[in-house]
Amino acid sequence: MHIRRATDTDAGPIWRIMEPVIRAGETYALPRDMSRDDALSYWCGGDRHTFVAEHEGKIVGTYYLRANQQGGGAHVANCGYITASDATGRGVAKHMCEHSLEEARRLGFRAIQFNCVVSTNLRAVQLWQRMGFDIVGTLPGAFAHPGEGYVDAFVMFRAL
Repeated sequence: MHIRRATDTDAGPIWRIMEPVIRAGETYALPRDMSRDDALSYWCGGDRHTFVAEHEGKIVGTYYLRANQQGGGAHVANCGYITASDATGRGVAKHMCEHSLEEARRLGFRAIQFNCVVSTNLRAVQLWQRMGFDIVGTLPGAFAHPGEGYVDAFVMFRAL
């Protein structure tokens, strides 16, 4: 697996990975009817570094890395990761997380914080814990899951 910085020509494959996740509304606090342009502006915005994971020439995942806050909180990074539906269970998210840890260190961040890990997204919660992230806060009923109703969201943190 190869991870590289995303380019403008990656917009189509990134959208193909993002769209089903956004439409499902189960893991990201984004509008389920979000347009392609708005989604790509969010994911690839100027305030973040966006990457793609490739396997055998095909983009199988994407992630972004950015400062979680401005000013006094700018030393803590934030990331978002999405794996293509046909690539789940093959270690793509783990490779992207490993890459993001290295990239965050390279950029001078001192920690990474995930602001809204949906508690029902067990695969993600368990992976992030295996990658050294701790649940440092629980936001009761903070996520409106389309099938489960109001579920908890976790704030997860890892020092670098």
